[in-house]
Amino acid sequence: MNKRLLAALSLSLLAAPWLCAATDASRANFGTMPDGRKVEVVTLDDGHGFTARVISLGASLQSLMLPDRQGRLADVVLAYPDLHDYLAKPQYFGATVGRFANRIAKGRFTLDGKAYQLTLNDGPNSLHGGTQGFDKVVWQVVKVVKSPEPSVTLRYVSPDGDQGYPGTLTATATYTLKAGHELDIDYSATTDKPTIVNLSNHTYWNLGGEGSGSVYDDILTIPGDSITPVDDTLIPTGEFRPVAGTDYDFRQGKPIGRDIRDGKEAQLLRGHGYDMNWVISRTKAPAPRLVAKVEDPHSGRVLTLYSAQPGLQFYSGNFLDGTSVGKSGRIYRQGDAFALEPQLFPDTPNHPGFGSGRLAPGQTYRNHLVYRFSVDKGAAGHGG
Repeated sequence: MNKRLLAALSLSLLAAPWLCAATDASRANFGTMPDGRKVEVVTLDDGHGFTARVISLGASLQSLMLPDRQGRLADVVLAYPDLHDYLAKPQYFGATVGRFANRIAKGRFTLDGKAYQLTLNDGPNSLHGGTQGFDKVVWQVVKVVKSPEPSVTLRYVSPDGDQGYPGTLTATATYTLKAGHELDIDYSATTDKPTIVNLSNHTYWNLGGEGSGSVYDDILTIPGDSITPVDDTLIPTGEFRPVAGTDYDFRQGKPIGRDIRDGKEAQLLRGHGYDMNWVISRTKAPAPRLVAKVEDPHSGRVLTLYSAQPGLQFYSGNFLDGTSVGKSGRIYRQGDAFALEPQLFPDTPNHPGFGSGRLAPGQTYRNHLVYRFSVDKGAAGHGG
């Protein structure tokens, strides 16, 4: 090869190190549903150990490998090792939740003057789309991209009347690995007649590594100055309550567990811990902005989450009850993970003051989630 050309090529590789990395996106079989349908797993790899695995059941994030401050890799996503466990004990692990994430009171809402009744799966209410929500269906893998930013796109077509929702809804979920340890999840949906939509992701995170124990030492920051308090069935009352002076004030950052056992806070009693919607803003933003940051003082791993949605549901793994065994062979117990779900406020269709979840033909619903991971190089600390 011409020496000048070889030198130019070498310089270009130094200027764009991703060209040297063996980025990849590969497909494999994850298992077979009882009706014979195959469930696929797609692995996205940046070539440097940052990898994500997405399964087509529930368009779910099944694994994410991240380095700690020592460069050691760990899987920071709670999940099951095989399809059998996903079917035997569904836990929303890593799942895309919808058609309407979170709770709808008594599974009822009115749209354009017509009343609808959804399936009930959370006491008297409908949660995350009902008894057969998007987490429990097999999505179609429609596109796998091998590039410096490997990605997978999955699609699910929910028929008119599915779980009681009106309209045929076509939903897509695209997972993309980007440079700098960034995972993007881009949700979109269209409909053939007016309906309601609220899609989000329900990954359970443990930045110390799944199966490593409690996340209560993790420092959580949520830039929300109010919450939407709930009744004893976890349905919002309609109030906007300031977080100032309460256990729900994470604006300056504090350990998840510092106030979680405070018996004075009725909301913590009702949710068995944190299970609440924070008001990031009263309306959707024009572009993703900071909605949460979590720092693990032991591993140094940091998760920063961006979304344009007005609400953020923070859940502290309160109902992990020791009956699920994860990928590491360890039992998941209360407080072993947290979930951060950017979305519309819970029960929005029944609270005009919360905005609207309405989607009409010709419109496109979007929820773009950006997870940026970094490492705090300082010495390991201890949460207070």
